[in-house]
Amino acid sequence: MTVPMLQHADVWRGIDRLAAKHGLSASGLARRAGLDPTAFNPSKRITREGRPRWPSTESLSKILAVTSEPFIDFVLLTGAHGGDAVSNGHGGAELAERGAAARGSRIVPVLPLERLATEHFSAAGQPVGAGWGHLDFDGSIGRDAFGIEISGSEFDPVYRDGDTLIASTGAEIRRGDRVVLGLGSGGILIRRVARHDADGYYTESIGPSGRAQFLTNSEVRFAARIIWVSQ
Repeated sequence: MTVPMLQHADVWRGIDRLAAKHGLSASGLARRAGLDPTAFNPSKRITREGRPRWPSTESLSKILAVTSEPFIDFVLLTGAHGGDAVSNGHGGAELAERGAAARGSRIVPVLPLERLATEHFSAAGQPVGAGWGHLDFDGSIGRDAFGIEISGSEFDPVYRDGDTLIASTGAEIRRGDRVVLGLGSGGILIRRVARHDADGYYTESIGPSGRAQFLTNSEVRFAARIIWVSQ
């Protein structure tokens, strides 16, 4: 078998699929290999300037060793042999979306928690602007979905450092749901909904503090229900 030239999206796709093959998230695979749990997070795949960032050969070697997978099998997981890799001047996000559509999956834009601000969202809660990473999501999900990488211990033990949340502005919000709220003041909150009525959102902290907070409907620019988390 001739090993094809691997493109940036191919390598990261292979890592995601290798993790899934062994019942892990990308961060879980990194932990198992003794790496920083955020080493394979979507935000680490693109620089702040929008340039591709590649995983190191050492990190690839470690994940292949810990999963006992030969390199040729990793190449098959990348999908490069099926023609997913293209280099023709199109943007990375567009290429990733095309490849995902061909595989029946979706590319979800992802941003680290510490960089979240409403400037990264439209009024309807859709991701806008540069700086978003991308996650190849194998599952049924709407085009209004976006991801958030958790860092730190603010939401322990529900969400831990290195987890990736996926939220959807199109998902119905019910009592007890965990949500991402974009505020007109510019902030982003991750909260639990205790009640939502004509007055606004009665919310509770997800972290150990348990502090309640009421937000009027006029204060909330958009609301997205958290529908999936990689742990």
